[in-house]
Formats: sequence, C-alpha cells, structure tokens
Amino acid sequence: MTAATDDAPATDCRSCGRTDTGHVRSRNEDALLVRDDLGLWAVADGLGGHAAGDYASQMIVERLGRLQRPARIEDFVEAIEDTLEAVNAELRRTARARGVDLIGSTVAVLVQHHDYMLCGWVGDSRVYCFEDGRLRQATRDHAHGVDHGWQAETGGEARRPPPQAGGGVLTRAVGAEEHLYVDWVVAARRPGVQFLLCSDGINKEIGDRELEALFRADLAPPDLIDRLFDTALARGARDNVTAVVVRLAG
Repeated sequence: MTAATDDAPATDCRSCGRTDTGHVRSRNEDALLVRDDLGLWAVADGLGGHAAGDYASQMIVERLGRLQRPARIEDFVEAIEDTLEAVNAELRRTARARGVDLIGSTVAVLVQHHDYMLCGWVGDSRVYCFEDGRLRQATRDHAHGVDHGWQAETGGEARRPPPQAGGGVLTRAVGAEEHLYVDWVVAARRPGVQFLLCSDGINKEIGDRELEALFRADLAPPDLIDRLFDTALARGARDNVTAVVVRLAG
C-alpha cells in the first residue's frame, strides 16, 4: 500500500457526469469517467463519420479508470500519458486489421492535486474553469477553422461566435497519428472553483456566455448538469452530449 503524501488527491470536491445520444445521432460515441477517489475525470468523444468511434472512446475511459494513483503527481501524469499512448497504438493496429482509415477519439482530462489542477487534452473536447464569477476555456481546441476562444490567465474577455452546427477540422486525436502528444495546462485549485469537461455536443448548442450564466446560478453539480442537458436537448442536440462538472468545496 502506498503511503499518503502531499501529492495524494484531496477529496473535498463534488462531481457529476452524464452522457446522452442526442436527437440526431443513431449511437452514442461519447464516454466519460468520474473518479473522485483518484482525483481524475475525463470526457472522450469518438470521431463521428469513422468506424467504431464508440469503441475508441470507451477504451480510453476504461483504461484510464484502471489506473491506480501513485504517490507523485508526476508519476500519475506519466501513467495517464502512457495509457493514452497505448490506446493510440492499439486503435491504429485495430484500424489496420479492419481495413479502415481511422478509429479515433478526442479526450479531455482533469487531474486534482493538493495545490493545483491539471487539464490535459487531445482534440476538441474541452475543459472550462469557472472562478470569481468568470468562465474561461482552459484548453485550446486542436482544430483548424474554429475560433479557439483562448483567454489568458491575466485577462481580456474572450470573444467567440455563437454555437454552430459544425466545427473545424481536427488536427489531433487519439488513434490518428503514430505519435500522440497530450497538451497540459495548470489551473487554480481554490474553494468554490468549478470545472466543466465536455464534448462538443455541449458547446455546439450553448455559447460560452450562456454557460457562464448557468455557472453563476451557483447550482450543485447534479442540478447544473440537468440544466446543461435540458438546454442542449431542447435545442436539437445535433451531436452526442456529454459533460462532467467538478466543484471544489468551499
């Protein structure tokens, strides 16, 4: 048994996750992971229009869910990256065996540490951070042809277009290339800070300002999830819809 250290995850958080096929797609190619005990949350979005997107997204969350938390945060991040790299290689082998061009998925990951939060991602699944009444996109979409809506820590209001039915062309995904690169950013870990991990089925239907307004309502994670899904489904839910909300106690 590993002794507890300062790098062990804190348990002072509440989280909730949900996924829905939506009103247009015939199957749900999204998947999610909620592991408060590990300080690990993830959303994966299988690539639509390609073979077995649901297989890819499920493999990602199942493999991440098998991880055990090592004593050091650096080792945990390395284990997450190693897991995603192994899934990347396996998806490429499976695609070759089935004679298809690509079996892939995006993924967004949130990792809790005592002093900070880490957001990792591949593709255009997103992590948002709500702090001091403001919502910002912590991740940056790996895609051409979209407004990334990047907002630096120090300021400026991000200007984004209204939700659109289609996005840009992905430049990175698990299963797409021989070598996988995961981007990471550090976010605040303070009482009351909230995080949203979501597939693009959320941000296709709900703009960032409206998301911010929903967070300002100060709802418990299950109630906030219900509001997000009620809104996305009422607007047609043209894609699979998946979200995880994590709220730090305070």
